[in-house]
Amino acid sequence: MVRTLRALTHLGDAPSWVVVGLFLIACGGAGVRYGWLVGSAALLATVLSQSLKRVCCRPRPSTQLTGFVALVENPDAFSFPSGHSAAAFAVAVALAGEGHSLGRLALLLASCIALSRVCLGAHYPLDVMVGALLGAGAGGLARALVS
Repeated sequence: MVRTLRALTHLGDAPSWVVVGLFLIACGGAGVRYGWLVGSAALLATVLSQSLKRVCCRPRPSTQLTGFVALVENPDAFSFPSGHSAAAFAVAVALAGEGHSLGRLALLLASCIALSRVCLGAHYPLDVMVGALLGAGAGGLARALVS
């Protein structure tokens, strides 16, 4: 189970989304639009979430709670908001309505990524909820920019 949660968490890495976006652009056709949506949504969400992390400076559960050990290596010292959740939900919202059930699939994946961040001890539940909201806004902005 931990291996699956770690795999999900790594899918939420912003660089992973950018690679997916570049791959889709390279595929041509409808992939170009999808690639721009994915890449711009992930980039916007990452910039917003990382900026907010530097303002809030909330410690991660593994450094705040005595005896608590995270089951995944944390990419930085700050917990709020979840950048993985922000990027994943940004992509889900950016792909919403694009046909072929992409939005629903991306929303399911984003939810699993967010849940993995809490289960692995990298974030508090509030971190992923705010990350999801921030990401939804970034995804909406990406849709407006790419249209």
